[in-house]
Amino acid sequence: MSGKLTTVDSFKIKYGRVEVKAKLPKGDWLWPAIWMLPRYNEYGEWPASGEIDIMESRGNLNYPKEFGGGPETFGSTMHWGPDFSTNQYTKTHAEKTASSGTFADDFHTYGVYWDDKVIYTYLDTDENRVLQVDHSSQSYWDRSGITNRSNPWQYSANKNAPFDKPYYIILNLAVGGTAGYFRDGVAAKPWSDTSQRASSEFYDNKGQWWPTWGENSVFQIDSVKVWDLTPNSPEEEP
Repeated sequence: MSGKLTTVDSFKIKYGRVEVKAKLPKGDWLWPAIWMLPRYNEYGEWPASGEIDIMESRGNLNYPKEFGGGPETFGSTMHWGPDFSTNQYTKTHAEKTASSGTFADDFHTYGVYWDDKVIYTYLDTDENRVLQVDHSSQSYWDRSGITNRSNPWQYSANKNAPFDKPYYIILNLAVGGTAGYFRDGVAAKPWSDTSQRASSEFYDNKGQWWPTWGENSVFQIDSVKVWDLTPNSPEEEP
């Protein structure tokens, strides 16, 4: 079920609008995502060079709301920080819940608008915003409040660093994983993130999750649209 499409070798953008019309999947431990990563890690390894998650969701119909919910909810997140242990994503994260049903019942547009002053994600229309971050007056370093690390963006003249470089687009459907997106001990999760046999534990419990996968367990993409705000920038490629 897992798969990924990426424009890492074909297309990147710095500042603009990206809209993906998609229908999310239903099924236990399915993890659809629409996101962006920097073409080059110019500020250092993840998350120092940033990450923009337009949409992430879970396929489990009964996943607890207090832990992010299932296909009736999705999250938008920006990852940034000096190193893995100081990821500041909790300061730039928001969630949206469907007014009725789930986001697996029909196609919706998941969008992001991004320039040197602001970045925000939205559902279906620009006015229906999910996550909005103003980076025109405060740098991400000042926003972090960190004092015991070196500032990876200290030589950038832009307050919005690391979100001032070209990014590429990723569309993917993951299954399971040990990164903590599915929490140990929640929703009868059949594997442990710390186990050396995580993938085997998952498959050994196929009888639990396989019946939840059906014709609606596919992550369907209708279209991807991009508007570039800097078409003449020397950093951009056609």
